[in-house]
Amino acid sequence: MPAFPAPDTHHPVILPDGSPHRGTVFLKPALSHPRIEVGDYTYASAHEAPENWAAHLAPYLYDFSPEKLVIGRFCQIVDGAVFITASANHRHDGFSSFPFAVFHREFEAAASMPGPGPDTILGNDIWIGQGARILPGARIGDGCIIGAGAVVSGVFPPYCVIVGNPARIQRRRFDEQTIAALEQIAWWNWPIETICAEEAAICGRDIARLRRVSERLRPGHG
Repeated sequence: MPAFPAPDTHHPVILPDGSPHRGTVFLKPALSHPRIEVGDYTYASAHEAPENWAAHLAPYLYDFSPEKLVIGRFCQIVDGAVFITASANHRHDGFSSFPFAVFHREFEAAASMPGPGPDTILGNDIWIGQGARILPGARIGDGCIIGAGAVVSGVFPPYCVIVGNPARIQRRRFDEQTIAALEQIAWWNWPIETICAEEAAICGRDIARLRRVSERLRPGHG
């Protein structure tokens, strides 16, 4: 089996002619944004590769924004998915939502500007479908699948299928016992060589084998 790409590989997908697929990147090496944190092996794809992946994925998250976007390991972000972070917000608790300060540029204590918003945090192994919108402050658990076009806000537990606008839980992917076991096993934290060796067990739902591997990897085992 060919070696799995290193987590600092910019373009990890190689086409049949040997050239890299420019529209797929491991995000961690592709980004240099001070307000975005991304785990190893999380990738994003686009039909037309953008010059700036941070602006493509999170267009309202600025270098000076107070909030952060945090994404775990092994997440999969499909073309057209967008993170609408808190700096996109307008104040909407008064009579007008118009951002006067953006135009008169007196930002200090400006009444028309909202206060700092919440971070947006995603766990590990999350698949985000085409055209999904992740709204400010969303908290999405490990192993969730977000359907195409979903508009996601709020908190979602691990291993949900999330669909619709506003997004709702369509179903849980596994029973509670299996979800608890997967959260404890946390295969995404294993060495990549072990993950590749156990691909069949991870993708084939062999929880018994994953438990054995997890036990073997514990410090002090054996």
